[in-house]
Amino acid sequence: MKILLTAFEPFGGDVVNPAQEAVAKVSDRIKDAQIVKLSVPVVFGKSVEVVRCAMEKEKPDVVLCIGQAGGRFGLTPERVAINIDDARIPDNEGNQPLDQPIFQDGAPAYFTSLPAKAMVAAIREAGIPSSLSYTAGTFVCNHLMYGVLYHIAKSFPDMRGGFMHVPFLHEQVMARPNTPSLSTEDIVRGIEAAIVAILENSEDVSHVMGHTH
Repeated sequence: MKILLTAFEPFGGDVVNPAQEAVAKVSDRIKDAQIVKLSVPVVFGKSVEVVRCAMEKEKPDVVLCIGQAGGRFGLTPERVAINIDDARIPDNEGNQPLDQPIFQDGAPAYFTSLPAKAMVAAIREAGIPSSLSYTAGTFVCNHLMYGVLYHIAKSFPDMRGGFMHVPFLHEQVMARPNTPSLSTEDIVRGIEAAIVAILENSEDVSHVMGHTH
């Protein structure tokens, strides 16, 4: 079993990205799975191409992408990616697409093929806050999640793929009063718990995790 674990570089004026910091410390082997790590630029288009090339080269069984969602309290596996780029801020190369489809021939949305609810449950069992998310935003995180699932649908039908957001690190909120954060160590434990859930669940569990708004 091989898992391609990706993490974004810093963006938006921050000098660190909790995804990149935590993924670097995730174990290289979890149970019977080899973990292949990849740093990804926060750039529309290029991010998807970097991961697609790694999918072609490594031929992983699973692609799990990790990104920063500042302001969230816990780790949030994403359930769906939508076919739109609508950037509130420029990416790391100055691109700021507005109201643009990611792939003209793509579906309006793709749902994760990872056991997102089982991942949430496993992260919580590890003592780390977690919840299921139904929006990956409209920036490069959603862009990459959609791109990975698009390429799985078109070219890699035997792969499973998905995305998980993580909160700010403690050092990132020193100038952001009343903003939630986690330590790098807790984020690492959460990611590793999520990976164990992926390995142990070929299908998702049925738990109440829906939202009313």
